[in-house]
Amino acid sequence: MMVPLIRRELLDNLMTFRFAVAVFITLLLVVVNTEVLLKDYARRLASYDAAVARNQRELHETKTYSAGAVYINRGPNPLSLFNVGFDKQLGNESHVSYTFVPSLWDARKYGTDNPFMDMFASIDLVFIFQVILSLLALIFAYDALAGEYESGTLRLVLTHPVGRGYILLAKYISAMLCLLMPLLISGLLAVTWLTLSPVISLNLHDFLRIGGVVFTSAVYLSVFYLIGMLISAATHRRSTALMLSIFVWGVLVLVYPNVILAVVPEHEAPKERMAAAFSQIEQIWDEFERERQHFLETDAYPGIDWGLDLRGWGSRYAYAWGDHTILFYHFEAVMEFEGFEPKDEVKMPHAQKHFRFLGPLVIGAADRTWLIRKPALESLFIHPANRERVWLKLSPAGLYDAATQAWVGTDLHGVRDFFQAARRYRQQLIAYLHAKDAFGSRAWYSSDRGPADWSGLPPFAFERVDMNINAKRALPDVCILLMLNAVLFVLIFLIFLRTEV
Repeated sequence: MMVPLIRRELLDNLMTFRFAVAVFITLLLVVVNTEVLLKDYARRLASYDAAVARNQRELHETKTYSAGAVYINRGPNPLSLFNVGFDKQLGNESHVSYTFVPSLWDARKYGTDNPFMDMFASIDLVFIFQVILSLLALIFAYDALAGEYESGTLRLVLTHPVGRGYILLAKYISAMLCLLMPLLISGLLAVTWLTLSPVISLNLHDFLRIGGVVFTSAVYLSVFYLIGMLISAATHRRSTALMLSIFVWGVLVLVYPNVILAVVPEHEAPKERMAAAFSQIEQIWDEFERERQHFLETDAYPGIDWGLDLRGWGSRYAYAWGDHTILFYHFEAVMEFEGFEPKDEVKMPHAQKHFRFLGPLVIGAADRTWLIRKPALESLFIHPANRERVWLKLSPAGLYDAATQAWVGTDLHGVRDFFQAARRYRQQLIAYLHAKDAFGSRAWYSSDRGPADWSGLPPFAFERVDMNINAKRALPDVCILLMLNAVLFVLIFLIFLRTEV
């Protein structure tokens, strides 16, 4: 009995004008926007390549180890074409140094933005599915039951020995098949376009991630179709169902996600908490200073904090309060000399001994600073952001956006993965400096006996996390969407079961 019902409903949907409009609009928007997104990605990739080349060139042109500035860059995510998420919003260039531990809040952006291009490139493929296909799902559903109530078709169908549950299931399956057609066709076109593009290279895991996005999109569309069917079952009138469906769509998709961030109160980190953290950091560097002074006092060369009387020698402590440099406190000593006078040569062994002692001391202070700085910055930035995401997830659109970001790796976790890799690379840099005995070498502060050797420093390599991790990050939001589907279908069934025809 199910097959004839599904065939009937499917033919009714396929022959409608709204189905043709759904396919045409979706394909048109996806094809046009994919071309725009590819151009934007190519521009971002070119900026990334230029930034990497510039940073490498500037590093190798540095003549002393102390003056070497190591910068690493986060390339654009090729799957950001599906959901750009935080890929373009947060910093994508980080300074890696032995003097401090890099974090998301210290990053900067390379390249220049094109506002005209960004205005169009901000409309990613998931945004099209989120806005357009959700509206089409409601348009497919608003008269699924209300239309048959008014026309009397439902009464005629129920004269046959068929259960109401079978009727609902047949309508749901046939409508979802129609909605999946533009989704799958447009998704296939986009993937084909990306595969043929010379600037993007996709691997097997990327295709699996895209499959996760498509599956989540189907679950999201199902939620809106069932919302429309629920309205249709409760109203019994087409006009009322249509108006309510448009209203609900506008609230859930357009109004709520854009208004909630302005309405949710901002919870600032307690000033006492931040002041206590900063006080602990100051104590770390005060202890560092005492150890440095003790070394100078007990060194064979006379004088306290004499700085070796080297021309241009300088050291300073830097700390500042602000949105991006909060709790930032580190030691900095940059020197680059090309030669010394003969009278300075007697000081060279003492200088090398001093810097050999100072390097590990700075590294230890920076590591202890990070243990305090990390939880403080988490409470200042990450915890409020997580609260906002929870509020956004009260809408199916917010759940869908968060799940697809997790699938493609443009969520906050995906960006933070880069800075975890940056911190691992810092350990490689420190190991390289130790292997070269850079802190105790003359090349640490002077190039008169030969410049610093950066050729053996391993290049920074950042690989996105395994697809299984993306799936684990997306799974909670996908499960909530699936539960919404189940709850909505049960509600529709209960209302339809009690309705007199």
